[in-house]
Amino acid sequence: MLVACGFQGTDSPEVESERADNESQTSTDGYDDARTASQEEARFANGKVELTLPDGVTDEMMGERTPTMLAVQVMLDRSRHSPGVIDGRGGGNTDRAIRYYREANGLSGGSEVDEALLESLFENERGDIFRTYTVTQADAEGPFYDVPDSFAAMSDLEELGYETPLEMLAERFHMDQEFLRALNPDADFGKEGTKLVIVSHGDGAVDGEITRIEVRKGDDSLVAMNEAGDIVASYPATIGSSRFPSPSGTMEVVAVAPEPNYTFTSGGREWGPEGTYILPPGPNNPVGGTWIDLEKEGYGIHGSPDPQLIAKSNSHGCVRLTNWDAEALAEAVEQGVTVEFV
Repeated sequence: MLVACGFQGTDSPEVESERADNESQTSTDGYDDARTASQEEARFANGKVELTLPDGVTDEMMGERTPTMLAVQVMLDRSRHSPGVIDGRGGGNTDRAIRYYREANGLSGGSEVDEALLESLFENERGDIFRTYTVTQADAEGPFYDVPDSFAAMSDLEELGYETPLEMLAERFHMDQEFLRALNPDADFGKEGTKLVIVSHGDGAVDGEITRIEVRKGDDSLVAMNEAGDIVASYPATIGSSRFPSPSGTMEVVAVAPEPNYTFTSGGREWGPEGTYILPPGPNNPVGGTWIDLEKEGYGIHGSPDPQLIAKSNSHGCVRLTNWDAEALAEAVEQGVTVEFV
């Protein structure tokens, strides 16, 4: 009987391969051109981050979000040290990303936003913080779903897709929904042709080969390393709970399933409804849009329908990442990669 997240199988290898091929054809439709996107709105001078807001964006829209924290989060996201949801406010996930960025780039330890960190980020990632995106016909058409709460009702749907255009676009841009709405207060996110101000987020691509993953329980993080032991990527993670702890020790990646379904069975389990339910794939599936299967039966690294809760809630033993971080990791790992829970 499976434990942990309750994951039990996925679609056939042929279907998974087809889906992976489709996902790899990520469209750039809607994004502004590369020249416009690379314009640097932020610069670091005289010990201070100066940020030029895009046309139509005011200080009032930014609220309590600071230029320094927004610039740091966006550049960290591009550096493959994920701050989780970009909201311009900072917090524990951003602090962790800063610590791992500092370690990976030979800076002193800690999560301080100091001159050394800012100089390194601006040198390596440049100060392009904003870009624009125009809602496409495909974006507007969805489809979108009213996702129910119960497993029984979920199992009746064809897909556990996005509920709203705002949810879909915020996840695509690695942004907090509230922040995306704040930058575009009058926007109709479901209307083709609507022009949006977004952050210049990362593409998720990991440089180099990942040969080892450490799931660091005490730090709510997942760290990916190359053969030399260098950190090449880090992600905030939800890792088990006191009631449903994650496993210990070392195991291997045995498979990667893009767009997995999710089979839950209640037998021998202390949570969930009675019965067996097969939930269709989609970003609002309980394991999100990606499943990285581990050697220990029923355990994996996967996405989440609630990116804002990563490293701020509990799981049933598995390792939860944001959907975009799980997808990026899945594209960079292969069968046989070592995963150690520490």
